[in-house]
Amino acid sequence: MAHQIEVSKVTASADLEKVFAIRREVFVVEQNCPPELEWEFEDESTHFLATVDGEPAGACRWRKTDKGYKLERFAVLAKFRGKGVGQELVKAVLADLPADANYVYMHAQIQAVALYEKFNFVKIGDEFEEAGIRHFKMVRK
Repeated sequence: MAHQIEVSKVTASADLEKVFAIRREVFVVEQNCPPELEWEFEDESTHFLATVDGEPAGACRWRKTDKGYKLERFAVLAKFRGKGVGQELVKAVLADLPADANYVYMHAQIQAVALYEKFNFVKIGDEFEEAGIRHFKMVRK
């Protein structure tokens, strides 16, 4: 049975709480990221919430940096992985970027590199560690 996946740009505090709860579960609880590294740049970021059949399932954000536009904090709750939520989040974020977003980049966790490659991101440089997790810098071509 196909599930209804929806991704929305969110600004209301109730929706942002859902975004932060997903990130807390995935990054802080599941991946043991230090909480103080997880909560930064929230006010300057544009946040997205993915739902599956109306239930909060995933989150991500983008923000403008001095280098360009950085896609960040892609998180999908364990029970919703493998259902296309991540792809829908990437599509929604890319569609939301301003027209002048000619440099789009991210720090991608190793296990997510193949997902981002589907959207024309390429690995730049060597693997590195961030918050105890292996990453690659990826840039959209």
